Amino acid sequence: MLEEKTYIAIDLGASNGRAMLGRFNGTTLVLEEVHRFPNGPVEEEDGLHWDAEGLFNEIKIGIGKAVAVAGDSVSSVGVDSWGVDYGLLGVDGKLIENPFNYRDSRTDGVPEEAFKRVSRDTIFEKTGIQFMQINTLYQLMSDVLAENGKLERADCLLMMADLFNYMLTGKKRNERTLASTSQCFNPKTGTWAVDITDKLGIPSKIFPDIVEAGSILGKLLPEIAVETGAENLSVIAVASHDTASAVVATPAEGEDFAYLSSGTWALLGTELSEPIISTDCLRSNFTNESGAFGTIRLLRNATGLWVLQECRRVWNEAGANLSFDKIDSLIDAAEPFVALIDPDAADFQSPGDMPARIREYCRRTGQNVPDDKGVIARIALESLALKCRFALEQVEELAGIDAGTLHVVGGGTKNKLLNQFVSNAIGRRVVAGPTEATALGNVIVQMVALGDLQSVEEGRALIRRSFDMETYEPVGGDAWDAACERLKKIIE
Repeated sequence: MLEEKTYIAIDLGASNGRAMLGRFNGTTLVLEEVHRFPNGPVEEEDGLHWDAEGLFNEIKIGIGKAVAVAGDSVSSVGVDSWGVDYGLLGVDGKLIENPFNYRDSRTDGVPEEAFKRVSRDTIFEKTGIQFMQINTLYQLMSDVLAENGKLERADCLLMMADLFNYMLTGKKRNERTLASTSQCFNPKTGTWAVDITDKLGIPSKIFPDIVEAGSILGKLLPEIAVETGAENLSVIAVASHDTASAVVATPAEGEDFAYLSSGTWALLGTELSEPIISTDCLRSNFTNESGAFGTIRLLRNATGLWVLQECRRVWNEAGANLSFDKIDSLIDAAEPFVALIDPDAADFQSPGDMPARIREYCRRTGQNVPDDKGVIARIALESLALKCRFALEQVEELAGIDAGTLHVVGGGTKNKLLNQFVSNAIGRRVVAGPTEATALGNVIVQMVALGDLQSVEEGRALIRRSFDMETYEPVGGDAWDAACERLKKIIE
């Protein structure tokens, strides 16, 4: 039997981070959590930021714990993170400031200012990315408009996972899947879209070299190796965007499949060999993000469980003490389809009193105004499931595929009610799992990079035989069809 090999996956989410240990015995893969830590926005004088130094300390703690558990069997480490956010380094190699959080309000109205300089159609033609004001392009543009001098002082921009790879190795590189979320990247040429950024006043000097997923960046810096006890650890640029890693771990067979990466965000799409940059894609607000090993992720990036998560936070701050299991029981007992919302509406994008915002949205759109917690939570989940239906119909039309089964991966797979609602809404089978898809995809890319697996397809087969999946079949189709038509009219 092959001697066990292990790999460290550092998986950074917008609410928490984990250090996961992937153990491979030659036949199956086991994932073990060795360190978990909270993450979230930090309020500073000029807005919402991320605590980069605090996160890096947690990464080092995670690596140290993994090495303490697995010893010399640890081969490598890879870091993945959410997209669009970045750090700016000065010529001294240090951060100019803590990276901004994508929910900061400084990008309000910025896309419209950008379109005055470069048309919306031209930006999409060059980047293929859906328009969201949180995109890196508009975050950078906010500095241009503010004339604050930050971009002039900056020597280098690194997306979040790339920033931590730099802190680990000293190598300034941006990995392709993460760079592609920025709307500063051209998926056809595989290079930065400097013809766009130049016209917006964003200096091209800040964009470093792009590397492919599976690139071995090198060993840990000596001082980091000593601190963590990981003296021979290779750092690999994995599919560094968390969704790209989750798609790597989608246990699909064949080419025509659809996935839903379910969590705070709901990212529904398919995997292609070439980007689809068309008028229909632009009109549908779909995005062409890069995937691992030359693939394209055609997907819709939509609001996921964020609305429900914020409702729970508000209720619990008021003393309700509701677990997600308790909320599920309230939803199960609530009347269906009392009202519907568009989770992607501007009303629901920033932190705040989400139950009050749902009530106001329902009032403004002439619907029943809910007051019961179970009804409000059910509205959030039912509406999310219906938006998944819209996205699936659009991705199949754009890509010319018939996906059949929808694979749901990520932390949202734990929400069995949502999985069932999605199956009901789309009228098809849903296969849910693995829950830790992002960390698993991170590990799979490390294994391919080191030659322990030959391909992503081999990695997906490994996941299918290593982890259990749960299947959901649709029920109540007529009611969901009627609700679908209602929501379309509300959105229109």
